[in-house]
Amino acid sequence: MVAYEENEITYADGQKKIFYLAAGPKSGPLIIFVHGWPAIAKTWKSQLDTFSALGFRVVAPDMPGYGRSTARKQKEDYALEQLNLGMAALLDHLGKEAAIWVGHDWGCGAVWSFAEHYPERTIAAAGLAVPSHVIEKGLEEELRLVNRDFYPVDKFPYGQWSYQKFYEENFEKATSFFDADPAAVIRALYAKGKAESLGKPAVTASVAADGGWFGGAEKPDPNWKHIPAAAICIDEEVYKELVESMERTSFFGADAWYSNHEANRKYFFDDAKNDGYLKMPTLYIGARYDTVCDIYNSPLAEPQRKYCTNLTEASIDAGHWVAQEKPEEVNSTIIRWIVERVPQQWPGFWTRGYTVKSKV
Repeated sequence: MVAYEENEITYADGQKKIFYLAAGPKSGPLIIFVHGWPAIAKTWKSQLDTFSALGFRVVAPDMPGYGRSTARKQKEDYALEQLNLGMAALLDHLGKEAAIWVGHDWGCGAVWSFAEHYPERTIAAAGLAVPSHVIEKGLEEELRLVNRDFYPVDKFPYGQWSYQKFYEENFEKATSFFDADPAAVIRALYAKGKAESLGKPAVTASVAADGGWFGGAEKPDPNWKHIPAAAICIDEEVYKELVESMERTSFFGADAWYSNHEANRKYFFDDAKNDGYLKMPTLYIGARYDTVCDIYNSPLAEPQRKYCTNLTEASIDAGHWVAQEKPEEVNSTIIRWIVERVPQQWPGFWTRGYTVKSKV
């Protein structure tokens, strides 16, 4: 097993801190893996191991609001503009002008936004499950892309994004529910994807109408803590660390990422460089059994096909937690993309050369 380095940086005049795990040679090409909701750096365990073994310098931060990073109860801390300042500070600390960025879930929103606002610091960008030019433009943009044949407006006014509306209208109730039993909630949320979920409305589509997650339950079901290990996407070590993390920080910071839709939208339209077009190599990995970030029955991926001018797309048969559920497939997809689209970032390739001699 790879030994991870534990480090932290301070920024914002010493008021904020980002903790991160690192592995691989410091001289190697830099890849930064950015987690989403709710997660910590350690959820990128497979990627830390695989890419460091290949010679990359791999970094995975606890994003603001999580783990050992600053988790203040100030919603504005979790607007994309503020998150981008933290990622820029991380790059400065690492002594690098730019990196390959890989995100998942809200980590995609952070990665896509960073690439849109700091293209000069983005060698290439990849997103798992969440396509670009959607979540970073706010809930208004997500609603615009809902498939109304699938989610009739009279029954599902917010489509599969109903849970995000619930956060806006009932933030304290949502956060209190998760904080009541993180051990149960995390185990339920990290369930593996199921093929039989295809073609059905996402469970998140009725959260606002139900008055909460899981059918509007008053509190998490303690039986969720007994969901078998084989049915979830993370191992017991990572599960334990994630639960301890959420117990320590509360879900406030995690949920507050959903509290800045209007500010994020304004940030994109006011400040995104190149009119929001991403000209660097980009990769999108879709999770076929993800009914929320569903690109197969909706136009959710259409904006990125317009704005990403060097786009590679792939699809993996997995649920939302695609990097944890199918790590080998995700890693091999990223590796192939780097080799084909960003070959100058392959460790040692250009310094040592590579020659094939034909026997003919």
